[in-house]
Amino acid sequence: MAGEIVARPDTFPEILAMPTRRAFIGQTAAVLALAVSGRHVSAASHAPATLTARKVSVQLAPDGYPATSIWGYEGRAPGPTIRVLQGERVQRRLVNDLPEPTSVHWHGIRIDNAMDGVSGLTQEAVAPGEAFDYDFVAPDAGTYWYHAHNRSWVQVARGLHGPLIVEEATPPEVDREEILVLDDWLLDPETALIDDSFDQPMMMSHGGRIGNLITTNGRFGLSIPVARHMRLRLRLINASNARIFPLQLAGLRGWTVALDGMPLAAPEPLQDVLVLAPAQRADLIVDVTAEAGETAHLVRIGNDDRPASQVAFPVSGSSAQTPRAAPAPLPPNPGVGIRSLTDARPLRLVMSGGAMGRMDSAFLGGERMGFRELAARGRFWAFNEMAEMTQAPLADLSRGEPVRLEIVNETVFPHAMHLHGMHFREIREGRPVGPMRDTALVAAQETREIGFVADNPGDWLFHCHMLSHAESGMMTWVRVT
Repeated sequence: MAGEIVARPDTFPEILAMPTRRAFIGQTAAVLALAVSGRHVSAASHAPATLTARKVSVQLAPDGYPATSIWGYEGRAPGPTIRVLQGERVQRRLVNDLPEPTSVHWHGIRIDNAMDGVSGLTQEAVAPGEAFDYDFVAPDAGTYWYHAHNRSWVQVARGLHGPLIVEEATPPEVDREEILVLDDWLLDPETALIDDSFDQPMMMSHGGRIGNLITTNGRFGLSIPVARHMRLRLRLINASNARIFPLQLAGLRGWTVALDGMPLAAPEPLQDVLVLAPAQRADLIVDVTAEAGETAHLVRIGNDDRPASQVAFPVSGSSAQTPRAAPAPLPPNPGVGIRSLTDARPLRLVMSGGAMGRMDSAFLGGERMGFRELAARGRFWAFNEMAEMTQAPLADLSRGEPVRLEIVNETVFPHAMHLHGMHFREIREGRPVGPMRDTALVAAQETREIGFVADNPGDWLFHCHMLSHAESGMMTWVRVT
């Protein structure tokens, strides 16, 4: 069966129902005490390792297509892997060689608020030609990532993102580790240049910016040679602007051992589909079960339910004679948990708007406007009838206060909701269940409830990680004091 999965010929240019190429396409206190406040600096002064954001040309599309001009960290897409041990410091100097201001968000890290990298909320954007020092402790082992957080619906789509790996003191027993950054790019099929219709109303009001070229680690048709019975750790990161990746294994037996960097209490066999929303991550431990001469695959399920190879694993030879036992769980991260929610602060967030939605009006700039007027100003979505980032927070919380947040999705599109600086669990039947997460996929017309402890002081963004949705209305924030 494994050998039957092949890369579909429509991956680029992807066969999509569209009248033109520019039309809408598819759908703990000690740690904080150690953190050092960032500062704007001149690029010439003494500095830690640099992370330079600049323009560069790379071969994204298959051979035969022109190179693509992107924005990348250190001239790469994705950017260089930053790898530290749990409890170590991450120190990077962002140097901005772009034509517009930028900043870096360290996604999923329980970080000091001054280091969170959100332009306009936690820091000023770094101007062209300027630099900024990020310096923080990585308290939790796991798979994380970093990405631009100024005009992120544009800058991330142009390539400004990379992996951040925090290693456990005692890693799992595997033969090899692979970081797999899943992404899609919206390119002109003739020139292979990035389509610059970032503010296209159809995209912003529907499922978001969906690309026509799907890559892994910035490569089309990635292939990784393996041997039979080899055990791999796969660190999956969805770095796309809006694409949801439904994934399966073929010729591989696997277990999910962590989600959004947070270890599961016990490995869960991956027998069906793993859904990875934008910004979500998953750590898998997989054994190669395909025979030598066959090809195993990480399979992507398309909108037409047909499988396509996201990553191919051609098999040659054997690393062992027999399969191994199921893996042990990863060590838990310290200080992560939710106590009783009996006295939790109740909050409610209602998401409205979008195409085919029922949002008649919302507030913008202190004035209630009808949907047509909002759309004319590039606002298609609202949180609690606010179509913009508000002056006042969604909630002003005391440090250590437990919170129950009901999220009501009144729209006909899914939304990947990301909470900065803290982690949460889903609440079912009044109890927190499942793994700790930092990003939750809330389906169309679905109501979900999450619980968290406001244990990290600062102003923390809460937004949809379909990034054009965030830009066009789906952003709010909470304050922890």
